[in-house]
Amino acid sequence: MKVEDRARRYIENLEAVLNALMRENLGAATRVVDLATSYLRDATYYLEKGDPVTSIACSSYAEGLLDALGLLGITRVEWPKRHRPKVLVGGVFEIIHPGHLYLLRKAKELGRVVVIVARDSTVTKLKGRLPVVPEEQRLEVVKSIKYVDEAYLGSEPLDIEGTLRRHKPDIVLLGPDQNMIEELVRRTIKATGINVRVIKLRKRVGSGITSSSEIIRRILTSTF
Repeated sequence: MKVEDRARRYIENLEAVLNALMRENLGAATRVVDLATSYLRDATYYLEKGDPVTSIACSSYAEGLLDALGLLGITRVEWPKRHRPKVLVGGVFEIIHPGHLYLLRKAKELGRVVVIVARDSTVTKLKGRLPVVPEEQRLEVVKSIKYVDEAYLGSEPLDIEGTLRRHKPDIVLLGPDQNMIEELVRRTIKATGINVRVIKLRKRVGSGITSSSEIIRRILTSTF
């Protein structure tokens, strides 16, 4: 399913729930419904402007507000067959930096985040060196990040088709510097016909250093 279709489904689900809640007398909690309605308007606006990713993010904020009403026991919120897209993110994650967090946060805005952490052998093949942090430790760090729902070590050797078939993502989200992986993923999709949407962030975002290699280089050249 395309991102545009998913954004539209989120909007339809929100409209159904909000229409039901507006018939209830929620007292002070009506303010929360009003805020969710405002996010719904934003979601509709961004979808119409051709930005389904931001639209889904707005819908997610509205969902969170309405779910909070249910968790607090203020009212009962029943979602019509909700489906959170599975978003696959892959990387080395050698030293976590703001660029990693931005990528994972954007993935979370799109759906349920599944991260594939590159094996040591894959890193050696692609970068020509062993990673400073071993694969099991990198995996544990990634699992602890709040935006991540699931995290696994990648295949050995690297197997793009096997990974897509095993995890069955709706979306593959790539960082701006993952050109090689993008080529491999798109080539695999074209050859196999696997139905998955590929989204690539346009530029690095985040404060400070957003490259593990640059962090390592600075450590090695520092004088203590």
